[in-house]
This record gives sequence, C-alpha cells and structure tokens, in this order.
Amino acid sequence: MPRLAEELGVSAAWLPTDSRFDVTAFDGVWLVPGSPYADDEAVIDALHEVRKGGVPFLGTCGGMQYAVMEFLRFELGQVATHAESDGERDDNAVIALACSLYGKASTVTPVAGSRFAGWSPEPFEGMHFCNYAASPDSVAALATAGVVVGATGDEAGAEVLEFPDHPFYVASMFQPHIGASAGAPIHPLIRAFVSAVHASRR
Repeated sequence: MPRLAEELGVSAAWLPTDSRFDVTAFDGVWLVPGSPYADDEAVIDALHEVRKGGVPFLGTCGGMQYAVMEFLRFELGQVATHAESDGERDDNAVIALACSLYGKASTVTPVAGSRFAGWSPEPFEGMHFCNYAASPDSVAALATAGVVVGATGDEAGAEVLEFPDHPFYVASMFQPHIGASAGAPIHPLIRAFVSAVHASRR
C-alpha cells in the first residue's frame, strides 16, 4: 500500500507464504487475506515465531483465522484445524459462517476497555470478504487463556482479537485496508499497527 510509505513512513514487501521467510528480518508482519495459503504449515510456523519473538503483527480475515489456530495449537495443545482446508471435523477451530460475509459490510462494535476501543471507540461498518471464522468454542478457549475480544459483530462473532504477552499481536475479521486506496482515511487499526512497528525498530 503506497500510503503506508507516504503517510506513515513505512515500506512494505509482499512475500509468498511458502517462502519460509525470516520473520526476524522485518519490523512487523501483516498476514493478509487469501487462505488457504500456499503453505499453511509455513504460515503457522511463521506466526509462532512472530508471537514468541515479539514482532508486531496484524492479521486480517484469514490472518485472524490462522492466528487463532497457532495459539490454540502451541499454547493450549489443541489440534485446531480449519474447515476450509481440512474439511469439516470435530477439531475445527475455524468453521464456515452460517451466513457468508464475502463482499459484505457489517457493523463492528468495539468492546469497552479493550485496546481496540482505544483506537476506534465507535461502532462502524467494516468490510468483509470472509466465509469462515473462529468457532465460538475456540473464542471461549482463547478468552480463558487471556486473549481479549476487542470488537464483536452480529454475524462474525469476534471481530477483533488482542493476544496477550505481546507488544502488538492483533487480528481482525473485517479488512481495515479496504477503501484506503480510493482515498478513504487509513483505519485506526492500521495506524496502531504501524506505530507498534516504529516502536519496535532498534
């Protein structure tokens, strides 16, 4: 996104998910939509390095789904599969939405007291291109483990997740970048991520 450089002073590089890139070479990682990815296990491994290494992370749509699976696998010892790539199973952590949100705007409501509410306090219409989301049971397990639900939606359930013990590890179902290329204001979530990237630079 050129505006990241123009307005926020960061440069971005796109990398294929099967490239096994070194996450420590970057000041921040944004896992964008596009699942199933070219190499799902490489994505999970990269997310584990990012989370344990304190690298600022933003995951959107598929990025959120895989962040959920990584945490459930490594922190809670669950199998945590994805219904899209693994088929419908009892151990699906990510399941098909009852009503598709592909190409739909839906109200995102920040949860008072969350970090996300500090960046974006009022409900807004968030754009989605998702057919899958973390299951309610997965979200409940995450919450028990200290993950904070930063925003909710009537159709997607948990719209934003804030992971603990990390400077900035946040994931959203809605896609905050949509509209920016057409001149819409850069979403506060992206600005917060970039601020964390700047702060992480040594």
